[in-house]
Amino acid sequence: MKINKTILFGFLFILLAGVIFLTDILNPIIRPVTYLFLMGSSKGKDIMFFGLVGLFLILSQVIDKEIDVTKYLKISIIIGAVLLVLGILLEIIFRLQMGIKLNTVFCAMSNTMSSTSILHTHLLKSILGALLSQIMGPFIQSDINTGVGLYSYIPSASFLVILLIPVLFIALVLAIQKRPWFTTLLIAFFSSCLIIGAIDGGMWGTPALVGILGLYLVYRNGYYLNYIVGTILKDEKLLEDNESIQPGYRNAGLSEIKYWLNRFLPYIIVVVVIALRFTIALAGAEPDYYTVEIANITDDVDFGDIPIEKISNGTYHVDSSYNEMELLNDLRVPLKNSCDYYTVSWNVYSYLE
Repeated sequence: MKINKTILFGFLFILLAGVIFLTDILNPIIRPVTYLFLMGSSKGKDIMFFGLVGLFLILSQVIDKEIDVTKYLKISIIIGAVLLVLGILLEIIFRLQMGIKLNTVFCAMSNTMSSTSILHTHLLKSILGALLSQIMGPFIQSDINTGVGLYSYIPSASFLVILLIPVLFIALVLAIQKRPWFTTLLIAFFSSCLIIGAIDGGMWGTPALVGILGLYLVYRNGYYLNYIVGTILKDEKLLEDNESIQPGYRNAGLSEIKYWLNRFLPYIIVVVVIALRFTIALAGAEPDYYTVEIANITDDVDFGDIPIEKISNGTYHVDSSYNEMELLNDLRVPLKNSCDYYTVSWNVYSYLE
C-alpha cells in the first residue's frame, strides 16, 4: 500500500478526532457543522465521525486487486437497512417486555440518565458504552454519554444484532476500494454516518437516514455525481476514472421513462422515507399534555418550577408548552436517585414553537 493523498487525508481526520478527544478548543468551529447531520452532535459523535471517516479513507487504498465494488456497496446497503430495522424491532421488544407505550421516551436513571425511543434509539449504544467503560472507563470524559444506564434493560437479542456492525464495516471497506476520489469521500462520509446512526439514533435518526440514503444515492447515481463535480472543477482525472463506474441502466437500452425513473428513484425514496419519519412522529404525538410515568418514585421529590400535576401514583401530566427535550433534561435533576426510570410521551409539536 503506497502512501497517497487519500491516505494522508485519512490520517489528518484521525488526528482531528484525537484533538477533539483531548480538548474542547475546536468545539465552537466543528459542532455547528456536525450538528446538521449527526442530530444534536455531541463530543462522542464528533470523535467517532472523524475517526471513522479517516479510517475509511485509509482502508480504501488497501486492496490492490480488482473487486466488484458496486456489488459490495449493494450488500452494504442491504446489511445497513437490516441493521436499522432490527434496531427498531429491539425497541418494540424492549417496550413490550417493560410494559410501556411505544410512543414514549424511556429514561433510565441508574448511573447517568440514559434515554431511548423508537424515534431515537440508544439500545445498541448501551452495549458499546458498557464495553468501552470496561476497557477505558477512567479515560472517558464526563461529557461523553455512553448510554450504560440502559444496559440492564436491553433485550438479550441485542447482543446478536450488534454483531452486524463489524460485518457492515467490512462490507463498506470492500465497497470503497479504489474509486474516483469524490465517490471515495462520499462513501467514507455516508458510511461513518450510517455506523454512528445504527449505534446512536437508529433508523429514524438523522445520521442513519443520511448514511443509508446517501449510500443508496451513490449506488444509483454515483456516476452523475462524479461527472458534475469533475466538470465543475475541470478535473480530467476524476472524469477519466469515472468512466469505469457507469450505472448499468445508462446504456441498457431502456425507454426514456424507465431511464429517468431509474435515475431519480433515489431522490423519490429519500422523500418517501423522510415523510414516513415525520408521519410516525406526528401520529404518536400527545399534543394536549405530556404524560410522565415514574417507576418507584420516592415521596419527597421536589419538581421545582416544572409545571407538573400528579394524576395518580407514579403518573403525572406536564403542560404541553414545555419543550420536550428540556422536559427530559429538567426531570433528570429532581429524579436523580429518586426513581428507577421514567417515561415521557412524545410531543413533536413542542419543537415547532
